[in-house]
Amino acid sequence: MADATAETSTASTSNIEVQVAPAKRIFDLATILGLVGAAGLIGTAIVLGGSPASFVNLQSILIVFGGTFAVTTVCYSFGDMLRTLGVIGGSMFRTVRKPKDAAIQVLQLSFQARRNGVLSIQGILDSLGKEPFLHKGISMVIDGVPAKEVIGILNRDLESAVQRSDTTVGVLRKAGEFAPAMGLIGTLIGLVQMLGNLDDPSTIGPSMAVALLTTFYGALLANLVFLPLAAKLDGNTNSQETVSNLYLMGISSISRQENPRRLEMLLNSSLSPSDQVRFFE
Repeated sequence: MADATAETSTASTSNIEVQVAPAKRIFDLATILGLVGAAGLIGTAIVLGGSPASFVNLQSILIVFGGTFAVTTVCYSFGDMLRTLGVIGGSMFRTVRKPKDAAIQVLQLSFQARRNGVLSIQGILDSLGKEPFLHKGISMVIDGVPAKEVIGILNRDLESAVQRSDTTVGVLRKAGEFAPAMGLIGTLIGLVQMLGNLDDPSTIGPSMAVALLTTFYGALLANLVFLPLAAKLDGNTNSQETVSNLYLMGISSISRQENPRRLEMLLNSSLSPSDQVRFFE
């Protein structure tokens, strides 16, 4: 058997040991650099062009920020809104497990269970603590839960996780839709105020500031915050779903005590050509 450890784990045919490296939880620097970099460039352009104070208007902030939050809440519940705030904070840190590494991991678990029995993998459960989906599935298999029931429970868990993530992404995308609309409403308010007080030149400037800054705030909020974060969370969800499906295949195979070579073929059918594993070559 060829060395299939890569950077995650190792399996040995001589002593039949499985050493599974825990998934890494990393700080998502790309998200921070993207948000801070875009905001920094816009801020620099504002400072170089004149007085930054002219871009601060309380009335415009209330219309766009407050209005966007209020209207988005109409579409969802307060619980969804609060959960979205928590997920946004959590998106700065994410657990990384590459699909290829996940495939090798479940193949090693399957190999160990096939050669030494399912109970032989009980000793490595603690190393799966950072991967709740895999930990739960392997725990049920060790406890003797029937394969059909294990698969049913894990499928429902996966569907629920994807649904929660879709709700969070939906909240951000709705907010991204409403922010420019609230900016347009603020623009109309500013224009109405300006036209209604043309006889007083001192009101034209503040009214025009509201008209322009609300549009600016709305475009900024949608395209700098809400839509990029929605795309990031959607991508993270897709990656995690791919890994979870690989885990589900492995757990199902281990539960049915199938040949690990068959599992390898199933896993490779779900992996891209560059990620396919050759565990038994």
